[in-house]
Amino acid sequence: MNSLAPQLQAFFSERLRRQKSASPNTIVAYRDTFRLLLRFAETRLGKAASDLDLDDLNAHLLGAFLDSLEKERKNSARTRNARLAAIHSFHSFTSWLRASRVTQHLSSVSWQFPRNAVIAESSTS
Repeated sequence: MNSLAPQLQAFFSERLRRQKSASPNTIVAYRDTFRLLLRFAETRLGKAASDLDLDDLNAHLLGAFLDSLEKERKNSARTRNARLAAIHSFHSFTSWLRASRVTQHLSSVSWQFPRNAVIAESSTS
């Protein structure tokens, strides 16, 4: 399970503020996107926002969310695409987090073999 809340918090505090030095307007726009998305997910999935996992934000849910922005909220394609850009940025960040965790794990595993190790070959005769 990948709880969504800590990853969203890291995205806003680490990625947008520290790494990207995003403008206050960008942070507000991204915040609004995720407020809308979380409310949509709560309604659609019947889960509290605090109980959502990263896997809950799948392609089906995100597609329905983007459609609802245009149809129900009457957002223009431009606004919908701005919301999509925020979601893409978050997805890139979480992908990077997952990759860095795998790298940390692999670096902690000992892969050393004896210097003169011989790997036995199976004979096919």
